[in-house]
Amino acid sequence: MKMNQNSKIYVAGHGGMVGSALIRKLKQKGYQNLLTRTSKQLDLTVQRDVLDFFAKEKPDIVYLAAAKVGGIHANNTFRAEFLYDNLMIQTNIIHASHIYGVKKLLFLGSSCIYPKLAKQPLQERSLLTSELEATNEPYAIAKIAGIKMCENYYRQYGDEFISVMPTNLYGPNDNYDLETSHVFPALIRKFSSAKVKKLKEVTIWGSGNPQREFLHVDDMAEACIYVMENVSANQLYQSLQISHLNIGSGEEITIKALAELIKYYSGFTGELRFDTTKPDGTPRKLLDSSTLLSLGWLPHISLDDGIQMSLNDFNLKYLTS
Repeated sequence: MKMNQNSKIYVAGHGGMVGSALIRKLKQKGYQNLLTRTSKQLDLTVQRDVLDFFAKEKPDIVYLAAAKVGGIHANNTFRAEFLYDNLMIQTNIIHASHIYGVKKLLFLGSSCIYPKLAKQPLQERSLLTSELEATNEPYAIAKIAGIKMCENYYRQYGDEFISVMPTNLYGPNDNYDLETSHVFPALIRKFSSAKVKKLKEVTIWGSGNPQREFLHVDDMAEACIYVMENVSANQLYQSLQISHLNIGSGEEITIKALAELIKYYSGFTGELRFDTTKPDGTPRKLLDSSTLLSLGWLPHISLDDGIQMSLNDFNLKYLTS
């Protein structure tokens, strides 16, 4: 089933960076029958509450963007919560979608699902071929479980449940908390704040050598809607014979080079200091998004433009009064 303008669409996690981007893009494309709930209105970790919500609202389409997320520090510190919360959220929503006849569901995972030393760029078929990166293993295992739930609800029941794996995302409504954020928003905050405070240096975790791929969240939202409009579960699992689709920009950059770019666009003129006592995480992480590209989707926002957009977003929200 394809989405249409009258489809009742539930975006789980609409308040986060990914969910809010999905809401923006869906509205831009003419989808107005959108359903949302805040975490105070609906606790997605409570199965009974989720089942009651689906029984009452009966959405046609579900975008499962709700998750407990964070960077290396948060993933490594709150290991139990990252496993439990994410397993509960996705399990409750996927199962409720099955019970109440959701016509199509899209589950959003993370590129950390891939083995630490898998061949680069990371292909969908690399899933479960060797050990995961230790610092984010609990989060990755939860996301892998979500992928396999979608695949097997299709294989057993024929449910149109599919998964996508975005690369590292950034953009409006990002998490700029230095304790729980990913590297991109952390650097945006550090350089913006350092410029305002006229600091002489900015300290960055690790060696700066790991390579990462980044995608603006608006490009990711466009890709998700494109997949929901154009890709079926049968095409994914039977024709392509993969369990999910990668979504990436296809370009990678070292953390050091990223820091230098953000430094340049922020106007900070001090020094960079790399704290090598802190972990680097996975040495390289580039997604092979050739399958999705072959299906007709392309990203549009360059990293340089995205950095400037993110600096403006942070400055407007946190540095202006």
